[in-house]
Amino acid sequence: MQKNYRKTLAACYLGFITQAITANFAPLLFLKFHADYHISLGQIALIPTAFFLTQLLVDVFCAWFVDAIGYRRSVILSEITSGLGLAGLAVIPDLFSDPFTGILVCVIIYAIGSGLIEVVVSPIVEACPFEHKDAVMSLLHSFYCWGSVGVILFSTLFFALFGIENWRILACIWALIPLYNIWNFATCPIERLTEEGKGMTVGALFKTPLFWLAIVLMICAGASELSMAQWASAYTEAALGFPKTVGDLIGPCLFAVTMGICRVIYGKFGTRMNLTRFMIGSGILCLCCYLLASLSASPVLGLIGCVCCGFSVGIMWPGTISITSPRLPQGGTALFALLAMAGDLGGAFGPSLVGTVTQQAGDSLQSGMLVGSVFPLVMVLSLFVMNRRYSGREKGTGIQ
Repeated sequence: MQKNYRKTLAACYLGFITQAITANFAPLLFLKFHADYHISLGQIALIPTAFFLTQLLVDVFCAWFVDAIGYRRSVILSEITSGLGLAGLAVIPDLFSDPFTGILVCVIIYAIGSGLIEVVVSPIVEACPFEHKDAVMSLLHSFYCWGSVGVILFSTLFFALFGIENWRILACIWALIPLYNIWNFATCPIERLTEEGKGMTVGALFKTPLFWLAIVLMICAGASELSMAQWASAYTEAALGFPKTVGDLIGPCLFAVTMGICRVIYGKFGTRMNLTRFMIGSGILCLCCYLLASLSASPVLGLIGCVCCGFSVGIMWPGTISITSPRLPQGGTALFALLAMAGDLGGAFGPSLVGTVTQQAGDSLQSGMLVGSVFPLVMVLSLFVMNRRYSGREKGTGIQ
């Protein structure tokens, strides 16, 4: 029987939607947690820290153990932990004398799933016999954006219709998506990215200059994306005068929509484009967006810079994977895991740097954004180096 790789692709789409749910649902409830459980805002700030730190650790561990376990078991485990963690939010916090501990337990459980999704889903698609995999990869990653928008909009609608006090029901509803997807991943065809025992080891990757260049690209991709995304709601409030709650929803939504549009455009028309040039152009646009946000005195132009930045960063993460994988054909799971780790590292470091500079500059957000412009600048320069030194490295030729 002919294998149905479209079913594999559909399962991977739902995988990225699951990751979007785990990343975006709990932040919508921060103020509810604060009011119902009497958790301080300082403690609540630790929730996203625990999420991303757990995801970062999973990225690192995946470089060693995913090949031994296998893609199918790993990705099914990702859906199980994501579903249990989300559903657990409705029950587990009330089982602890300190509800904050229960919330952290659930966050860590579904963050394990999110980290596994981030590492395993991309190589599963890369191993499928699709043509124009860079376009397929871009379209795949767009589902994280649409998932983010869907979580924010549907949750907001649910709260408006049924009240935010019924958030536990919604947590269980969101958990149904990963739990349903267990069946998809259990029955769809999944191929190995490299033959067993022939993938590059972590040590071999560390000795490859191209690998370190890809790491720089991923750090810059994560930092360029999240340094601006963290401030999207602030720009929405300043430019349009919306109250904070509305700004928190509209800002991230606009950013995610434009980022998703970029990925869909490349997914549909990428066969006619040169990926490296598209990424260089996106990096230049991203640099201009940061400069517009940091140097413009107009809040409206600042908002335009923020929204357009979403479009400019859309190709950075999936594009880096697509231009690196063919040049390191034996990189295997270790390559994808360490690239994901680098992206998460950039996503943690970038916003922190912008925030630190903002504070030291007398709470001048423009100064922080100006420093943040270094990330797209370094990315553009790194892409020029990769294009110049490794443009002839095609899949199957190896690395010399």
